[in-house]
Amino acid sequence: MTAVPEKLPRIYLIRHGETAWSLSGQHTGQTDLPLTAQGEHDARALADRLRAVKFSRVFTSPLLRARRTSELAGYGETAEIEPDAVEWNYGDYEGRRPADIRKDRPGWNIFEDGCPNGESPLEVSERADRVIARLQNLEGSVALFAHGQFGRVLGARWIGLLARHAQHFLLSTASISILGYGHNIRGENAVLSWNCV
Repeated sequence: MTAVPEKLPRIYLIRHGETAWSLSGQHTGQTDLPLTAQGEHDARALADRLRAVKFSRVFTSPLLRARRTSELAGYGETAEIEPDAVEWNYGDYEGRRPADIRKDRPGWNIFEDGCPNGESPLEVSERADRVIARLQNLEGSVALFAHGQFGRVLGARWIGLLARHAQHFLLSTASISILGYGHNIRGENAVLSWNCV
């Protein structure tokens, strides 16, 4: 008798739509900004892009920009809040652009240095690991509406890389990335697609 392969989860990581600060390049952690008109348009367009996928579960960061993206994409009724999927706490660097931070702190890299009075890369990595542990125990396709920097760390951690490697994984607003498994084998974590807009 042939064993039936288990239905390993396929994670659809969806970054929220555009905000004023994502447009200007400012770090937006805990500041709860709304989507811009373009961000709302792009979030609605996600509904068409995701229509063919039947999600067993839908999760969203508790922050407005992610929740609103989830709602406009058609998942407002079913999305569950995932507290660990919030964006990086930028502390003293909230609202600042990386280039401006580097004027005061040459060579600064969030994925290696973290933020004063905010989170370290290790703390964000630990949150990503907790989310991954929850998602890996589910079956079928799962949607996670989240954020740029957090999503980059989640992608890196999914394939066993350190948080510092997340600097090489860019995420555009309203993008879809898919995390899954090679050969449908648990433990062969893979990035199936990344930053699709």
